Amino acid sequence: MTETSDASPPLPASRPWPSLGTVTTLGSYLPRRCGIATFTHDLTEALAAAAPDLTVQAIAMNDRAEGYRYGPRVAFEINESRLAEYRLAADFLNMSPAGVLCLQHEYGIYGGDHGAHVLELLRRFRMPSVATLHTVLKEPNDRQKEVLTQLAEQVDRLVVMADRAFEFLTTIYKVPRQKIALIPHGIHDVPFVDPAFYKDQFGVAGKKVILTFGLLSPGKGLEHMIEALPKVVKKYPDAVYIVLGATHPGILANSGEDYRIGLQQRAKTLGVADHIKWFNKFVEIDELLEFLGCADVYVTPYLNEAQITSGTLAYALGAGKATVSTPYWHAQELLADGRGKLVPFKDPDALAAGITEFFDNEVDRHATRKAAYTHTRPMTWASTARQYLDVFAQVREERRNNPRPIQHVKPTAAPGTDIDELPEVKLDHLRVLTDSCGVLAHAKATIPHRASGYRLDDSARALVVVLMARDFAPTAERHDERLDVLAARYLSFLDHAFNPETGRFHNHMGYDRSWDDDPFSEDTHGRAIRALGETVARSDQPGHRNLAARLFQEALPACEQFEHPHGWAYALIGIHAYLRRFSGDTHAKAVREALAHKLFDAFRQFGQPDWPWPNPMLTYTAARLPHALLLSGRWMFNNEMIQQALRSLDFLNQVQTGDAGQFAPIGTHGWFPRGGTKARFDQLPMEAGGAIDANLEAYRVTNQDHYLRRAHRCLQWFLGDNDLRQPLYDQHTGGCFDKLMPQGVDENQSADATVSWLLSLLSMHEHAMTQNAEQIVPTAGHATPREALKPNITPNVQPPVPATPVAPAPQPNPAG
Repeated sequence: MTETSDASPPLPASRPWPSLGTVTTLGSYLPRRCGIATFTHDLTEALAAAAPDLTVQAIAMNDRAEGYRYGPRVAFEINESRLAEYRLAADFLNMSPAGVLCLQHEYGIYGGDHGAHVLELLRRFRMPSVATLHTVLKEPNDRQKEVLTQLAEQVDRLVVMADRAFEFLTTIYKVPRQKIALIPHGIHDVPFVDPAFYKDQFGVAGKKVILTFGLLSPGKGLEHMIEALPKVVKKYPDAVYIVLGATHPGILANSGEDYRIGLQQRAKTLGVADHIKWFNKFVEIDELLEFLGCADVYVTPYLNEAQITSGTLAYALGAGKATVSTPYWHAQELLADGRGKLVPFKDPDALAAGITEFFDNEVDRHATRKAAYTHTRPMTWASTARQYLDVFAQVREERRNNPRPIQHVKPTAAPGTDIDELPEVKLDHLRVLTDSCGVLAHAKATIPHRASGYRLDDSARALVVVLMARDFAPTAERHDERLDVLAARYLSFLDHAFNPETGRFHNHMGYDRSWDDDPFSEDTHGRAIRALGETVARSDQPGHRNLAARLFQEALPACEQFEHPHGWAYALIGIHAYLRRFSGDTHAKAVREALAHKLFDAFRQFGQPDWPWPNPMLTYTAARLPHALLLSGRWMFNNEMIQQALRSLDFLNQVQTGDAGQFAPIGTHGWFPRGGTKARFDQLPMEAGGAIDANLEAYRVTNQDHYLRRAHRCLQWFLGDNDLRQPLYDQHTGGCFDKLMPQGVDENQSADATVSWLLSLLSMHEHAMTQNAEQIVPTAGHATPREALKPNITPNVQPPVPATPVAPAPQPNPAG
């Protein structure tokens, strides 16, 4: 059953499935409601069951922005209309262990002209691929033929489920016969039982039951079955017609339940309404099999022959049902040789005759049932999965013997921007602080202090600086290959700091290269997650991206154990950076959702109208909390999170505003307890950096200018617009003084302060570039950068994760 005798070469005698690596299926996926989603899910689970030693995962196609609540098998999601996400999915797969992609092809589930977007994924994907064709058109238009022909050229094998599809591919699309495999539609392995066994649970005990199931749409021809029902009922008054299935989502969106209501009204006019039971729902497989079990006759009254595959028909025969069908292509093959009855299209009288003939002759009906059940035993999902795995093994072997060249994809150039009003990005002091190991934490004035050793925080944030500087540093420096050397050095430090046994990062290393046994810091881990996420999102070095992605994925589980709002916030900011490239990574999205709801719940549980904050004290980098919540609300389509974040940020902005409107961050000498007095000093550069990022994000979300003005005031804090009117930025060295004290600035230029300044400046440069790019008049069909970034903050919102009790966070050392 796997392939026609003159198609592919014989399959290997042995089954080297463990060598396949990771097997990935691509298509719509449950709980999305469509036939392809059901097929992709069933095939994926069958592959996993047949080869338990393999990693089997799925990539799900989304037809709506918020996606669906997928199970753990889904590793990545693609918005069907966004071409960039197909490229990212290919990049995501290319980082995984070598494997095989099994794509489900159907017109309508991929974006672009007749689904052409999926071709972009295939062009970039480096491993073998197999495409299962659920539709093969006999009379395609030019574009449909072009897309399928290109698909056939890109993949290593095409799988079809019917002989007619094999014929069309070779004669119409000119696909070589050896590139086609014939594998039947899978079915669930159910016993051959008497329909009476299930009838009582659906209220049809003692009745003659006719069944049709599947998503309702006008092309299914149910109106002709209803027209046939009076003749059936006249002869068999105990006949009941069960119509099982929700209305197709596409039909529901365009015309509501008009089709279903029209059918019900016609049944009432014909006097058979009492003989029809409507089950308007999408059922899980166990319930579906029970419905199938109770049927005496199964009916598919489709309107024309252009149906190359029918999963509902395969399931019905697999359950041993006597079937009456119109002669569409798949039915002609499956119901041949006495396995069912074929009747003309749009002929209610013939439908009625076929059904009553089965009721008239029990012996004939049971013989048809047995023939159908026997014929479909090789079609069980277990057998189908083994045939797919054999094809995967064959194409893997072929690809080893005949490797394909990898298509080189050039990076997109950044648009130009006028940034004359901002200081130049100067990395001199950061270079001074960096040695062959990493960034030295402290300095005596401008001289690196070796006894201070190295902190993971500094190397992590320095890595982000270098990545951003590639776009915003002066032209000569941005093309300086030494930036890549710095990035590699900082990333190497993160790699060395990671402890794979604990899944966590060390924080402090002495100058002698030994790790101190400091307590684990959620903040440090979260900042490392951010640096790794930004590397994945920004780096044009594949080696850097791949290492960063691996470390990110290995370090991410520890974030789920975080207990404090600051840890959640830092991790969320990093996760969002990672998701800028791999927006479909379901594990990262699941951790984001969990942490975002923990943070949101903390704000709601402990916040009050006069103190909208999750802690009884405002402490270090407070702005990171609303910043993280804004990011989460924006990209999780949760308006409540956005509104909470804006309320809290507005409160914080008010608290951190001086008498003359200047930025006046909360000082470290006492912080700001609720009901107490705000500490004015010492003021740290990291506070300004966090406030800039939070206010820029608020501006992106709301387009309200006061947030942008606020971000500018925060940057001016570094340049002298502060409580002491003294600049902290040293334009001679490119460094930043440690803090603003009552007596003036601390003249030491540490890594923490310098990196905070550079990240703040780079964030403003990045915003300026976006603003200038907006002035470019977009061509038709192309959005400006702001339109591309600005989310809709009032869509349907997923139900929140149940609240987890959160204790107010202790106040850890900000240096940790």
